[in-house]
Amino acid sequence: MVSRRRLREIIDQFAKVIIRMGGIGIIFSILGVFVFLVSQAIPLFLSPTGSLTHQVDTNNTSTNLPQTEVIGIDAYQSLAYVLTPKSLSFRQLPTGNTYPITLPMALKEANITAVAQMEGNTQRLALGTNDGHIIPMSIRFRSVFDNTRTQKTIPKVSINPAVTIDPTHAPIIRLAYQNSGDSISAIVLNNQGYLWYGAFQYLDPGYESTHPPSNLSLHIAGKVTSLTLDGTGETFAVGTSRGELYYWKTQYDRPPVLIGVYQVAPAGVAITALAYLIGDRSLIVGTAEGSVSVWTELSGPQDPTRSQLHAIHQFTPHSTPVTAISPSQRNKGFITSDTTGNLHVHHSTSEQTLLRIPGNGTAITALTFAPKANGAIALTSNGTLMAYNIENPHPEITLETLFRKVWYEGYDEPEFVWQSSGATDDVEPKFSLTPITIGTLKGTFYALLLAVPIALLSAIYTSMFMHPSLRATLKPTIEIMAALPTVVLGFLAGLWLAPLIEYSFPSLVGMTIVVPCSVFIASLLWHLLPEQTRKRMPSGLEALILIPIIGGAISLCYLNTPFFEQVLFGGDYKKWLDTSLGLSYDQRNAIIIGLVMGFAIIPIIYSISEEALSNVPKRLISASLGLGATPWQTLTRLVLVAAAPGIFAAIMMGFGRAVGETMIVLMAAGNTPIMDMNPFNGFRTLAANIAVEIPEAPHGGTLYRTLFIAALLLFMMTFVVNTIAEVIRQRLRKQYSQF
Repeated sequence: MVSRRRLREIIDQFAKVIIRMGGIGIIFSILGVFVFLVSQAIPLFLSPTGSLTHQVDTNNTSTNLPQTEVIGIDAYQSLAYVLTPKSLSFRQLPTGNTYPITLPMALKEANITAVAQMEGNTQRLALGTNDGHIIPMSIRFRSVFDNTRTQKTIPKVSINPAVTIDPTHAPIIRLAYQNSGDSISAIVLNNQGYLWYGAFQYLDPGYESTHPPSNLSLHIAGKVTSLTLDGTGETFAVGTSRGELYYWKTQYDRPPVLIGVYQVAPAGVAITALAYLIGDRSLIVGTAEGSVSVWTELSGPQDPTRSQLHAIHQFTPHSTPVTAISPSQRNKGFITSDTTGNLHVHHSTSEQTLLRIPGNGTAITALTFAPKANGAIALTSNGTLMAYNIENPHPEITLETLFRKVWYEGYDEPEFVWQSSGATDDVEPKFSLTPITIGTLKGTFYALLLAVPIALLSAIYTSMFMHPSLRATLKPTIEIMAALPTVVLGFLAGLWLAPLIEYSFPSLVGMTIVVPCSVFIASLLWHLLPEQTRKRMPSGLEALILIPIIGGAISLCYLNTPFFEQVLFGGDYKKWLDTSLGLSYDQRNAIIIGLVMGFAIIPIIYSISEEALSNVPKRLISASLGLGATPWQTLTRLVLVAAAPGIFAAIMMGFGRAVGETMIVLMAAGNTPIMDMNPFNGFRTLAANIAVEIPEAPHGGTLYRTLFIAALLLFMMTFVVNTIAEVIRQRLRKQYSQF
């Protein structure tokens, strides 16, 4: 006996150690998951960095004339070029050594008075001459490896035939240019103050004008101070010394059309720089007072056929006039510079000035964002070429873009939108987690709306009124429902139940009336039967009679779907919902999720609630009944009160199960990340969003890390809810401990 007792004590101690270690292990595992999620999300919010890496003296000084220098750099930031009316030179970085190259003869012979880069493409340029011509030009970089496997960048310069854009043949002093390969278009300002627009089609061996050059000067009041033409040649803008922006749209074989004139700066404050963001839908405006803003075309709700420019973003201003703007070729970011050499790095979508790099007091006359958006080069008025390193991998993400409304390109007002990818980089990424969070709560709400009443009432009936033999069969059957794979439930919901509900929705509404009435009538008739007849049914099995009655009522409603649609909805329930309630009906919607996900969480809520109700001491129930209380009085005033902590825990467990559900909502919710509590619309949840987006998320990218924020949000949501639930449960347990 002593040895057996000792053995049991050893086993008990060992079990305690194992259980304690298991509990500690679970706690550390949860903390480890939390720490890992946070570590993956933190880089999204780290401040960008930028610094001046090296300077090169190009021996070029500013002529104090507009647009006399442009600069560019290859993707690896190893070779830069400086183009002026007098020269074209290539500089190796970081050494600053001149890269020798033979220039085309046409470039050497031409009398250049202005130079320009194509918007969004620093490798396509144009030269304006002293006789009203423009010369298309391109600079391409090619990377090669020598015998020592060292990468080298080789530039290639090519010149296309010149075209006449100014019929007066006056010297061109300002120029904006677009080249699509087989066509070019340009806007030029000559030294007489006249503004000309021309479009040309390539016909071997040169270019032919699609229509005579258009004189735009008659439309403009004030001195022209800036020009820009979008990368497609469809729109262009002109800024003046009076702060007015003239906005045109081009036509293939006709003169351009003036869309509108906008006061984008205070009267008398010049517009000093213009540029289009990648995608050519938004226009960046810099002014002489240092302000920087982004304008985009909006149709407006009152007249969708007529679009107007509207300011959608304002950025931290410069302290001195803006001199240059260079948009990123990778995202909606851009760089601005001023007359004191300061550089500001902005991002349009997040409406943030992300980085400020102080200057040396010398004005920047030309500026270029590196092709990979990880650096920049600038040319100062004294001929110094400055190269910068910029680390800014996630400019799109701020707390505002994740959880607040953002004004996106093409939208009439700020909205919550999730759209992680598009056909091209031109599409503005939209990473709002708000509609997905609302979708999670929406799906959970409709699931609990169905599951809680059914599961709780079933648990009450099972524990208090059902015959023990029936309870022994029914309770395990319901608990087995929890083992059904959710992917199977989602498959059935999306491919079978959703079309069925779409057809029979009027009868589903009718069931909410017919089924309760059938149960009430059946119960009334049961009580009207003679007592001897009722006693033949064992106590607790009366509910079996309701099964064929409820089934018959449901079948009757389904077979009479056209009747209910005619009586309740005038013959077309979708049209009635749209005209009467303003609600659209999607086949895969919240009702489907409520039915199927509610079915999935019923076993959890039922099982825990039934156990809580059954664990109320029988002696208390017997005492209550013995003192004359009815079963319902005993239930409502004793059993439910004593079992309240367990019931509350059951509901919270169901909530956590619904919040984290993935496959059902992924397959049957329509997968549309919209913010709408309409029960007939689809939605997307946090868990489903992670499952959908993770295959398209490059490791370490913005989408990848944003999904970790979604996972962290889901983790915190369930953790906070469960913690609050446990605190409330403990208080309820303490309050009703006398039971």
